Amino acid sequence: MSTESLELAKTQYQAGKQAFERGNYRQSVELLEKAIGLANPNSQLGGEMQTWLVTAYQAAGRGSEAIALCEQLGKHPDLKTRQQGNRLLYILKAPQLKTRPEWLTQIPDLTSLNDAQGNPLSRKYQPAAPRPPKPKPQPEPIDWSQVNTKDNRFVWVALAAIALMAGLLVWLSQ
Repeated sequence: MSTESLELAKTQYQAGKQAFERGNYRQSVELLEKAIGLANPNSQLGGEMQTWLVTAYQAAGRGSEAIALCEQLGKHPDLKTRQQGNRLLYILKAPQLKTRPEWLTQIPDLTSLNDAQGNPLSRKYQPAAPRPPKPKPQPEPIDWSQVNTKDNRFVWVALAAIALMAGLLVWLSQ
């Protein structure tokens, strides 16, 4: 395999992943299939590509192809790919839970609306103007005539205690 085809495979792989993340599952399937065709499917990178292809198949409504590919991944030479393939196969073959309609919320289809009908979703988002910062509250001024400034000898007692401790430390360090 040439480095050019490997680089093209990596480019297709990244584009397929991006398409999947944007919700373009059919396009993702096409890109990932092209990438796998250009890369060695038995390599670790080929296994990663096939794992992404399984999820893209499932998202695109092609569940039987996803299960078939998972069964192939269970025999892949790369250990991590085999483990991931087996995990995905277990999930894909799990029974579907039945839900009641009252448990679900129906989302209306807004694609048929256009700008002439005033579709608010089609307008571009414009952020609001930034708000000016709130002024910080100023502390109230202190009225020094109300403050008791008499000496209550606390400072002298604290200084004496500090001096006593310092002297004790000097005496113990000898």
